[in-house]
Amino acid sequence: MTWLHLSLHEKGRYFVNEYHRIREHTTALCTNLKAEDYTVQPSCDVSPPKWHLGHTTWFFEELILVKNLPGYVRFDEQYRYLFNSYYKSAGEHWLQSHRGDLSRPAVDEIKRYRGYVDKHIQILLSQDLVNESLYSLLEIGLHHEQQHQELLMMDIKYIFGCNPLALTYSNSHFECAQVGESQWCSFTEGIYEIGAGGEGFAYDNEKPRHKSYSYPFIIADNTVTNGEYLSFIEAGGYDRAEFWLSLGWDWLKHNGIKSPLYWREIEGQWYEFTLYGLMKLDLNAPVTHVSYFEADAYANWAGMRLPTEQELEIYMQVDSANLNKNIVKTEAIGQLIFHPNNSKARFGQIWCWSKSHYSGYPGYKPYQGMLTEYNGKFMCNQFVLKGGCVATPTGHYRHSYRNFYQPHQRWMFSGIRLAKDIE
Repeated sequence: MTWLHLSLHEKGRYFVNEYHRIREHTTALCTNLKAEDYTVQPSCDVSPPKWHLGHTTWFFEELILVKNLPGYVRFDEQYRYLFNSYYKSAGEHWLQSHRGDLSRPAVDEIKRYRGYVDKHIQILLSQDLVNESLYSLLEIGLHHEQQHQELLMMDIKYIFGCNPLALTYSNSHFECAQVGESQWCSFTEGIYEIGAGGEGFAYDNEKPRHKSYSYPFIIADNTVTNGEYLSFIEAGGYDRAEFWLSLGWDWLKHNGIKSPLYWREIEGQWYEFTLYGLMKLDLNAPVTHVSYFEADAYANWAGMRLPTEQELEIYMQVDSANLNKNIVKTEAIGQLIFHPNNSKARFGQIWCWSKSHYSGYPGYKPYQGMLTEYNGKFMCNQFVLKGGCVATPTGHYRHSYRNFYQPHQRWMFSGIRLAKDIE
């Protein structure tokens, strides 16, 4: 049952509760930050935490309040420009690569902005102005905020990881649990249903649900571990061009890449920077923060391949109760703690690279209006990742979820699951 089946009064109460729960969790993720942490932008891919706080608020202001609450006055007219991410239909916007140049507005001012918009969303929801389409738009806004909660964790980790000081975001073990020895799941040739169906929320790029033909394949029950990836490094994997795509080899040599993003070799011992500090490399944990280039090279070295996004979704659909059975997340003010209760959690720990290029499904229809720019405009030169990760907020995970990144990017919680054709 979704909110669509609730009465008008119940819908209003549901969205009020969901709005405040999700918005409060965003600010809770920043509880452990110092004022100086909010503005840092060490890479053009990374956005300062305070920009996330502002942009997610801009989304509700521009798409909902300005258009639907009579007499609404923007908190600050300049924020239309500063916190617009990439929506050309909403006007000019500040460049992503220069978000860290802005010392103002200060963090306290952005928090006041959030409070102002939250207050007016509450006013809107208390009036008889909300219809089904507006509730649907509000739902997209809430999922958009949850997307930025994951981005916040990625960006905070990168910001802290670039600092030579031994910084710690949390004392709790936030990141991935150990995984067991891989078993292999086999799938027969046939036609499978792929994509989002039913009444639950899904983005436009997850639709429509459609039939996909698959040849027989096997897929690993667990993701590649740090120990397995270390064997690739020790076998000279980063020095052997035969395993790498041409663009990947150029990227590796140009940037001097020799290991996953947060690995550090100190006096012959490998360490990994985590959100709870620099730790000795856990050989049994999933390898994380690898690019598509690295994932593909490892698969070639191992005599396997990366799965297609269809194969990943087919695999995850086999036991859809497995995620809830094996992974429990506890959200609390100021922390997001990962509690694996089964060391053989099959998915939900890291996003797994697929070999599939990101494009629209057969019959894909983008959102209308300003939101037509939400997903479709990025369907070029990117690969799909599936499976969720430890930073994916509770309730935001779906088997049909299509994450997407460029092949060189690796600051997200990305990892490797292997597959192979059955001959």
